[in-house]
Amino acid sequence: MHDKRPDGAERLMLAPGDDVPNNPRLPVLLHRAALPPGDPAVAEALFARHGWPPAWRNGIYDFHHYHPNAHEALAIASGQVRVRLGGESGVTLDLAAGDVVVLPAGTGHRNLGQSADLLVVGAYPPGAPPEQHTGRPGERARADRAIPATPDPPCDPVTGAPYPQG
Repeated sequence: MHDKRPDGAERLMLAPGDDVPNNPRLPVLLHRAALPPGDPAVAEALFARHGWPPAWRNGIYDFHHYHPNAHEALAIASGQVRVRLGGESGVTLDLAAGDVVVLPAGTGHRNLGQSADLLVVGAYPPGAPPEQHTGRPGERARADRAIPATPDPPCDPVTGAPYPQG
């Protein structure tokens, strides 16, 4: 399912894949042009204001991975990136500076190509440190237990509104 919320965010429900579980209850949120491009401190301040402490500045890994025990917000501070969400059978998105994507626990993501100036700000709501899974043997069973046990996000880290259910 792919629809648009009243606040302008796109909402994507990703089906479980063979390689990544995704999240059966919570949608991915995509906020286009949510931030002014070029200043990572703006993204960090927005996330912090809504209870998602900024955790890092860097890029996005070029292999499928997911966090079974943590939700993640990714703000594109500068540059552009093409990402695949949801594993090999998921969706491909082109993200640009100012865009924010919010990934519920279990959502696979992978960098398929980027501009040289890509800078991403990542944030997680308070909770356990995020584990990283890549599809190694034994991970899926643990992930299938961890995803529903992960508390729902406290809010949408861009708007502060309650996080929508699928």
